[in-house]
Amino acid sequence: MRQLVAILFMVGAGGGIAAADDVPMPRPRPELPTTTMMWSEPHSFREAAGADFDTSAVTAKLTDCDTRLQAIAVIEPMPRLIGPGACGGGDLVQVDAVLLDGNKRIEMKPAPLLQCPMAAQLAAWLRDQAAPRIAKAGPALASVESADDFECRGRNRQINGKVSEHGKANAIDVRGFTLTNGAFIALTDINVAKDLRDDLHESACGRFTTVLGPGSDGYHEEHIHLDLLQRHNGYRICQWDVRVPPPPKPEGATVAAGEPVPLPLPRPHVSGDSRKL
Repeated sequence: MRQLVAILFMVGAGGGIAAADDVPMPRPRPELPTTTMMWSEPHSFREAAGADFDTSAVTAKLTDCDTRLQAIAVIEPMPRLIGPGACGGGDLVQVDAVLLDGNKRIEMKPAPLLQCPMAAQLAAWLRDQAAPRIAKAGPALASVESADDFECRGRNRQINGKVSEHGKANAIDVRGFTLTNGAFIALTDINVAKDLRDDLHESACGRFTTVLGPGSDGYHEEHIHLDLLQRHNGYRICQWDVRVPPPPKPEGATVAAGEPVPLPLPRPHVSGDSRKL
């Protein structure tokens, strides 16, 4: 390529002809940092898969988990993900929807990529516990809005941290539910009925080995993290504070020293208002 460039000429801005030696070469690409989340150079399949990878296990046949999951969800089996580093895994599925009785569906938006056991637990929680609890309060559950599923990264997005369960397709972050009437229920919204959020909290902590939400570590204030990480002696983590709005101040109450003074709400924008800045 460099030999080819050496014999090329280009027309300059003034119409003259410049030698190829005068043509600036593109800047070299910056070197990428080598981390546990990134390869510095391509790997062969054997290097990527690891010495213990069993090629005889690679088959187009559905696993037992896939077969069971198809009875309660609309799924698409996916190829095995290999790396980088400790990321990836096998028996992966894309979950497009969870099936309810009467051919009703709970759509997954966007459709998450998960290990089949994690997908099966998620589908069972939505079908058998979350959907019935929501239906008691009014309109039925129509779709689930997720914030994150498979992503090769460290825990809490720390580059040098341990690989997150998201990197193994063993976790999903759920932001909330959309109902059949179009209403949206954010799981961390303090204005949503507390008894409903308490029920969802209890059922999730019974299904998953890790549940993180508001009050856990500061990284899960606007969604609920669910995963199936296996720990020593079956240890589980359930850290989701079901918060409520603060009580209103009594009429005429004064602000205590050091307490932040709430600012007034911004004035609504008026179309064509000549006073706006």
